Amino acid sequence: MERLGTGIGWRPEIADAVERMPGIDWVEAVAENVCPGHLPDSLLRLRERGVTVIPHGVSLGLGGADRPDESRLTALAERAEALGAPLVTEHIAFVRAGGPLTASPLLEAGHLLPVPRTRDALDVLCENIRIAQAALPVPLAVENIAALLAWPGEEMTEGQFLYDLADRTGVRLLIDVANLHTNHVNRGEDPAKALAELPVEAIAYVHVAGGIERDGVWHDTHAHPVPATVLDILTDVASRVSPPGVLLERDDNFPGPAELERELEAIQRALTKGWARGTARGVATLDAEAKTKAEALRVVGSPESRDLARQRLALAETALLSALVAGTPVPDGFDRVRLGVQARALGVKRADVVAKVAPELPEILGESYRTAFLAYAHSHPMTGGYRRDALDFAGQLLLSGGPEDAEARRELREWWLERSGPVPRSTRPAVRLARATRRVLLGR
Repeated sequence: MERLGTGIGWRPEIADAVERMPGIDWVEAVAENVCPGHLPDSLLRLRERGVTVIPHGVSLGLGGADRPDESRLTALAERAEALGAPLVTEHIAFVRAGGPLTASPLLEAGHLLPVPRTRDALDVLCENIRIAQAALPVPLAVENIAALLAWPGEEMTEGQFLYDLADRTGVRLLIDVANLHTNHVNRGEDPAKALAELPVEAIAYVHVAGGIERDGVWHDTHAHPVPATVLDILTDVASRVSPPGVLLERDDNFPGPAELERELEAIQRALTKGWARGTARGVATLDAEAKTKAEALRVVGSPESRDLARQRLALAETALLSALVAGTPVPDGFDRVRLGVQARALGVKRADVVAKVAPELPEILGESYRTAFLAYAHSHPMTGGYRRDALDFAGQLLLSGGPEDAEARRELREWWLERSGPVPRSTRPAVRLARATRRVLLGR
């Protein structure tokens, strides 16, 4: 595996700071936010300096019941080629459910949700990863995710699940130590046990990020400083294997460059501590009991059995996502309180992301934006991504007679009309003529 070194998540908000940071060997960019034909100047300058850029996908949904969408795979491959990346990464998660497999409307989570650690889910995930590997020009690495809730009736630990996944597909692993901490707090899972069970030799690189605990629940926000508990898990990783790369993630509430550099220094200290503690231990292996369980689960099955597994997984994931975003009954076995926490977190995230992709909406609506959007989200599941969600929210608000302020309503209507048609309203000949005439009459 290529050595990557020390990296940081590239985001437009900290692009200038990242370019000036000393000791940055590589960066990771969210794949969906990069256009292959119009790469940001900052990324181009980093590449010219020899800094590696890796696209990190968030919307493929490899853990979903459907086979990976060809257009999404093509887009990910184009970004890998445009960036000259040595690999691409995605998540072990599902992000949408419903559709033909369940004869129900397709629902979007707008978030990475955990797959059940079952034989069905593993079979589907392995097949989806093989499809993705065949479509991509470079190796694929997949990331363990943070979860607020646990599936009932799981058949494997996280370490066993990842071990078998890597063994059956040859896929590389992106281990997020912050997510291991999240699952420790929220699901009672021991990070050390997971590290002892998974194949550390398959690690492509490691993520480090911060979060916050509220009412006994850890939220993986990527908007807070990295806590000591997460750095301790990183030290444990480094005591078992020397990871090819380690990357600091920050997605919101960005601090100044000095604080980011201090966090990178703390990461380096944690790595050094781990190497001193046990590089001589070599590559970790499964203990005998865990390996026996993993061997027993390594049954690929026939195409017919895999199709049945897809249908069962589709029903299970659709029931969970529908309960989270459409208010349908909670499936049996789930913690109702924790599912409610997840549902509220999804609504808040939708409001925050829509505010970013359509910043005019909070500007037009002011302080009432969040209340209005959360009320809309409660009864209107997302079905077509965040930009579509912004349009649907504005349209629904107008249909319901809002907003109350006449000027805000006029601005919102203009905003919606500008974006709702196949061609921007401002580029249509009649509209251009009307606006030109108005400027002449007003003497502008």
